[in-house]
Amino acid sequence: MSKTTRKWMGRIAAGVGLALAVQASAWADWAVNMPRGVSGISNEVYELHMLIFGVCVVIAVVVFGAMIWSIFHHRKSRGVEPAKFSHSTKVEIVWTVIPIAILVAMAVPAADTLIRMEDTRNSDLTVKVTGYQWKWHYEYLDEGVQFFSNLSQESNRARQLRSGVDVNAVENYLLDVDRPLVVPVGAKVRLLLTSNDVIHSWWVPDFGGKKDAIPGFVNEFWFQADVPGTYRGQCAELCGRDHAFMPVVVDVLPVDEFTAWLAEQAPQATPAVARTETTAPATPVEAAAPATAAEDAAPAAAAEPAAADASLSMDALMSEGRNVHLTYCAACHQADGSGLPAAGFPALAELKIGLEEHIQTVVNGRPGTAMAAFGPQLSDEQLAAVITFQRNAFGNETGDTAQPADIAAAR
Repeated sequence: MSKTTRKWMGRIAAGVGLALAVQASAWADWAVNMPRGVSGISNEVYELHMLIFGVCVVIAVVVFGAMIWSIFHHRKSRGVEPAKFSHSTKVEIVWTVIPIAILVAMAVPAADTLIRMEDTRNSDLTVKVTGYQWKWHYEYLDEGVQFFSNLSQESNRARQLRSGVDVNAVENYLLDVDRPLVVPVGAKVRLLLTSNDVIHSWWVPDFGGKKDAIPGFVNEFWFQADVPGTYRGQCAELCGRDHAFMPVVVDVLPVDEFTAWLAEQAPQATPAVARTETTAPATPVEAAAPATAAEDAAPAAAAEPAAADASLSMDALMSEGRNVHLTYCAACHQADGSGLPAAGFPALAELKIGLEEHIQTVVNGRPGTAMAAFGPQLSDEQLAAVITFQRNAFGNETGDTAQPADIAAAR
C-alpha cells in the first residue's frame, strides 16, 4: 500500500469517526426495523414482515450466489467458452413456476392478516375521527364525549421561527398533543374516519396499520391495545405544508381508569360538528416572531361552556381569548397578531373590520380565501372570547366585546 493511499484511508477513517461521534445522540433513537407493537394485529404484521423479509433474503442469497459463482468459474481467463444454446424450455418452466409458488406461499398468510385487519365487527367502543388542517376531532359516539386534539403548546412554541426554544429540550417534540384519544386496554376500538378539508391519514405504528381520512367518505379502522401506555403517531398523509404538526397520541388506560376518565368528562366546550362541508383550507406557516404570549398558555379546549345568554366580563373574555388565539389562530395570524399578508393572512393589529364582520368571518370563514370556518370547531364562548381578544390586543383598543349570544345569532 502506497503512502498516499494510507494517507487518504486515514483521512476517511477520521471522517467516519467524527461523523459517528456527532451523530451518536441522534442514533440513540434510531431503529432499523419496524416496531412489534402492542396489539395482536401489529404482532401479526411484524411476524409477516419478518417472514417475507427472510424469504427475500434467501432468494437474494441464492440468486446472487449463483451469479457470483457462475461469473467467477466461467470467466474468460479460465478459457471457458460461452454456451451456444438460445433458450431452454426446462429452465423457463423452472424460473416461472418457482416464483409463482413463492408468491402464493407469501400471499396466503398476508391475505389472512389483511382480512382480519378489515374486520370491524363486535367492537367495544366506536370513535368518530375527523381530520382538520391540522388537528384531530374525536367523538365517542355512544358516550357523548367529543374534543379536538391539537399540537401541544410546547411543540407549537418551539416550531416557530426565531422562537428561541431549543427543540431538543422539548419532550416528545411534534409528537405530543393537548388532549389525546383515551381508550381502555383490551377493548376493540373501532374508528370511523373522515375529513373536513383534505385527505389525512390516522397512524399509530404500535397498533399496526393506518387508515386514510377522506372528505365525503367514512373509512373504518380498528385496533385493540393489549398493554396500557401512551402511544404516538402522526398523520401519514402529506396534507399540507404544516403536515408535520399533526401528531396522533393515544392513552391506553386500565378499564377502571378509563371508566373514571369517561365519567369526569363534562359537557364539552367544543360544539358538535354539525356541518362538514369542505372549506378552503387554511395554510399555517411558521411564525415570524417568538410566541412570547404563549409561554404560560393553557389548552383552550379545557374551558367550561357558558350559558347561551351569559354576559361575560372583558377580563374573562380576554383571558380565554388569548388561549384560543394561541391554539387555533397563531399559526396563521402569528402570536403577536402581525399576520402573514404575503401568504393571505392579514395582520390582526390595527383591525380594519367592524365587530359584526369580524364575527361572521371567524364563525363562517371567508369563502374563496384560506380563512376556514371556526363555527363548527369552537364553542360560542370560545369564539366570543377570541374575537374580543383580537379586538383588544396587539395594540387594538376598540373596547368591543362579543358575547356567546352574538355568536349563536351568527351561526
